[in-house]
Amino acid sequence: MTTTSAAEWLRLDRQICFTLNAASRAFGGVYRVVLKDLGLTYPQYLVMLVLWEDGDLPVKKLGERLRLDSGTLSPLLKRLEAAGLVRRERSVRDERSVEVRLTEEGDAMRERALQVPVRIAAATGFGVDEIRELGARLERLTTALDAAADAAATEATESR
Repeated sequence: MTTTSAAEWLRLDRQICFTLNAASRAFGGVYRVVLKDLGLTYPQYLVMLVLWEDGDLPVKKLGERLRLDSGTLSPLLKRLEAAGLVRRERSVRDERSVEVRLTEEGDAMRERALQVPVRIAAATGFGVDEIRELGARLERLTTALDAAADAAATEATESR
């Protein structure tokens, strides 16, 4: 790499993280409009998706699935509970664990939410195959970045 080409990598339009962030913000704008009818925010919608898919879950597992810490997840669950969509209850098997369950209203919302992915897919302008391919690439990217972050953390710990 020459000095000039190395400097080119410092351009904003060459930063994949910026492109991904811009796309994420654009998705957020579309989701805000599409989810308005359901009365959900995007993070609340993600919680509902996991519960519709997996059923009752301990808060810890829900957080792991969504890649959210309890400080972020707890307020989301409080708002969903206040809206009558979920219930949080201590586990009968392990009192230290809190389980999240859909209410009847939360379960019924699933039918109304079926239009969300269709509208989002249409907004992308991509075909189904393109969406699947992009999703697979982003999953590979996430896995690689997680591994790199873990390796860097291990290296930093070992160098102390």
